[in-house]
Amino acid sequence: MSQPDPAYDVRDSESLQAMFGPVDERSLFKERDHVDANYRALIEASPFFALATAGPEGLDCSPRGDPRGFVEVLDERTLVVPDRRGNNRIDSLRNLIVDPRVALLFLIPGRGETLRVNGRARLNTDPAVLARHTRDGKVPKLVLVIAVDTVFFQCSRAVVRAELWNPAKHVARGELPSAGRILADASPRPFDAETYDSALPERVRGSLY
Repeated sequence: MSQPDPAYDVRDSESLQAMFGPVDERSLFKERDHVDANYRALIEASPFFALATAGPEGLDCSPRGDPRGFVEVLDERTLVVPDRRGNNRIDSLRNLIVDPRVALLFLIPGRGETLRVNGRARLNTDPAVLARHTRDGKVPKLVLVIAVDTVFFQCSRAVVRAELWNPAKHVARGELPSAGRILADASPRPFDAETYDSALPERVRGSLY
């Protein structure tokens, strides 16, 4: 299969806009500079969002998830997000030390519409705030305090096309390489993929927080 011919690359904004035509005004007036009551309801219903950041080492997009309502809408221009236990790569957090810009994409199970938030984040360790976000007796090491610049919902077309919430389209675990298989193939040393995979579900359940 051949690579796309670079001669057909779109290289300027004018050409790009001409391909798509005028912007639907509804896609403009739905954008707010604050979290209104409607957008607050969507955020509080979401148990998951993807967090995009940028830094000297490049871009990062990582998942954030917890029971619905885990993102605290402190006021119409401020969100507070606990940083839960992970693999300690902290790529997103390292980026935010040098570049505070963030983009969030919220998903709501069963809903086609997503919610997009753009803003600036700072890392904070205020003990009173951390205590508010304690879960299963575990206090987060820090929270992200996000100053909202823009917020707007995205229409359902992408989720509908993907049939994201259709159980009949869920991919069976055995159809894809397992986490253990991926690690075994990447490891410079012998790695027991079968043992890793068999222990993984319980290890995840025991280390959520």
